Amino acid sequence: MSATNSDSVSTTVMETVNGSHQFTIKGYSLAKGMSPGRYIQSDVFSVNGYDWVIYFYPDGKNPEENSTYVSLFIALASDSSDIRALFELTLMDQSGRGRHKVHSHFDRALEGGPYTLKYKGSMWGYKRFLRRTALEASDYLKDDCLIINCTVGVVRARLEGPKQFCIVPPPSNMGQGLKDLLDSELGCDIIFQVGDETYKAHKLILAARSPVFRAQFYGPVGNNSVDRVVIEDIEPSIFKAMLSFIYTDVLPDVHEITGSTSTASFTNMIQHLLAAADLYDLGRLKILCEAFLCEELNVDNVATTLALADQHQFLQLKAFCLKFVASPANLRAVMKSEGFKHLNQSCPSVLPELLNTVAAADKSSTSSGQSSKKRSVSSVLGCDTSATNARQVRRT
Repeated sequence: MSATNSDSVSTTVMETVNGSHQFTIKGYSLAKGMSPGRYIQSDVFSVNGYDWVIYFYPDGKNPEENSTYVSLFIALASDSSDIRALFELTLMDQSGRGRHKVHSHFDRALEGGPYTLKYKGSMWGYKRFLRRTALEASDYLKDDCLIINCTVGVVRARLEGPKQFCIVPPPSNMGQGLKDLLDSELGCDIIFQVGDETYKAHKLILAARSPVFRAQFYGPVGNNSVDRVVIEDIEPSIFKAMLSFIYTDVLPDVHEITGSTSTASFTNMIQHLLAAADLYDLGRLKILCEAFLCEELNVDNVATTLALADQHQFLQLKAFCLKFVASPANLRAVMKSEGFKHLNQSCPSVLPELLNTVAAADKSSTSSGQSSKKRSVSSVLGCDTSATNARQVRRT
């Protein structure tokens, strides 16, 4: 039976549990002459539930070496057997140049696999770790002090099987909780008069979400004691939608707020909501509105959206609108729209940019139809373009 048809699956992961210990020997010169086989040991340390100890032999481990070499070993100090592990013994360079003397099992292939320590006291290390004369002339010894670092990686097998039980945490409902707080008017300490409508809110929540509200209520020239604010130049439904976002962090259901199902009125409201988001410096709401307007862009609303983007310096949205208008498939229809007349009157400075975008879009085309379109743009805009722009249009 193939693995894909098995009734159950499991995986064994072979891995190491690593731990390190730093062993410092001060007064090294006083340890010389202990005689071979005598050692200085570190404190016992634990890795993966097993105890370990470092042994340093100043005169070497074996008498036959005649104290020519220092020896260094790591030993199992637990009453355990057949423990498989990887080791790294490092004599630290104390000059700061990082030229440590390292003997390591890690990061290299081991033909025989990890080392096996069969019983308590089993050791791994080097009888000839370093010549003593070389050690005493090196930067490993500083102020009669040695620093030894030992890393132990205990091998273990971890079984991964299918999870039979799990607890699925619920999605965050913080936004809904805050929205309920807004709707209930519990604890509200500020009233906004917007046209004929009034809306209650919480100054602290507003200040946490909007730098403008923070400055208004808690800034150096703000007034924390104010309990009523009159809002001008924003429609009540737009302000209500903005409050909803402040409390929930999601784009509000504008259809529900306006009671309208018209796509055109929905887009128009998002345009006004974007302007309000810019006024109160609600960065995330601005991005959400811009993204929506980009997705819903069409020949009927692109001109008004372009005017909005130009007036508020929404550069990404503006660039998207310019490219949309410059498309040969959209250009003539956009120029015939009521929104284009509004753009021509309210944002005359954007018209040269539009001409340049059209010219750039058609630059690689040599067909007479494309050239005619560019000439018709200048005509419909009713603008006497500069000599530079005129030459650019004629050349392309």
